[in-house]
Formats: sequence, C-alpha cells, structure tokens
Amino acid sequence: MDPLTEADIRGSFVNCSKGEAKRLNLPKDLGDLPWGDLDFLGWRDPGAPDRGYLVSPVDGGEPVGLTLRAAPGARRNLMRSSLCGLCLTGHSGGGVDLLAAPLAGPSGRQGNTVALYMCADLACSLYVRGKKSSALAKRLEETLTLEEQIARTRRNLDAFLGKVLQTAA
Repeated sequence: MDPLTEADIRGSFVNCSKGEAKRLNLPKDLGDLPWGDLDFLGWRDPGAPDRGYLVSPVDGGEPVGLTLRAAPGARRNLMRSSLCGLCLTGHSGGGVDLLAAPLAGPSGRQGNTVALYMCADLACSLYVRGKKSSALAKRLEETLTLEEQIARTRRNLDAFLGKVLQTAA
C-alpha cells in the first residue's frame, strides 16, 4: 500500500459525514507505519474503543475509508478462539471483534450496516505476513503460499468493501 497523508485519509471516508471524518482520531504514528506490508490501513480509536477505521485502495485506485463500530455488549469468552473473516488468523479471547460498517449513501443514513468478524486491532496484513502474532501459539499452517494468502485477504476485504459500497454481486 502506498503511504497516505492525513488529507488522503480524511477525504476517503464514504460512510460518514465530512465533519465526522474531520474529527476522527488518526493513528499517531502515521509516518512510521510499515506501508509496504499493509494491504489496508486499519486502526482503533483510543478515545472510543468501540470505534475502528479502515482505509483501503480499491482496484488499485483511490483509497476508500470506512468507519466501523464494535458490536455493543459483545461478551468475550477467554476460553474460546475466533477466526478473522478477512485474514483467517485465529485469536484467543478478545482478539476478534464483530465490526459493523454503515452502508455508504442513503441506506447507511437510514441505519443499515454490514458486519464482519475482524482482528480486533485491524492488523490483518501484519498477521498474514508473520510480522505480528496472535496470542495463539502460531498461525495455522496452510498449503497456500504467502502471495496466495495475501490475495485471499485482499479478496475478502474487497468483498466487504463492495457490500458497504453496495456494488457486491
């Protein structure tokens, strides 16, 4: 992923108002992020732990940003493991959250959302590449190559983006 500026990020959001995009908290270490290892930029809001944000290039073009909200009252069972719907990384306890994104356009303003279980810290790209590990001992061994795993994560992300943008088949 190419590095993004604060203006690029704030201007990319499609499922919130321009005012909300202007007020949201950006990652503090924007200049130090490992951009070459990211398929998308994802972060949680330290001031509002139930909120998350995701910015991804679509079809190699302009970035699209989404606001996300964790499902309210989600109970975390520390004895159970969960799987991220984007990168398929297994996590124990609270490592996966159900994150809902309002749909873009009028449907989203009416309260319609789409949700997916995702890594709670939105660091899917780093888990796939082995740059970060979950609390589980290690990622499940796969027969897919790293490039195929990255492509699968990208397809899963594109499908989610398509649902939010209402362009999914």
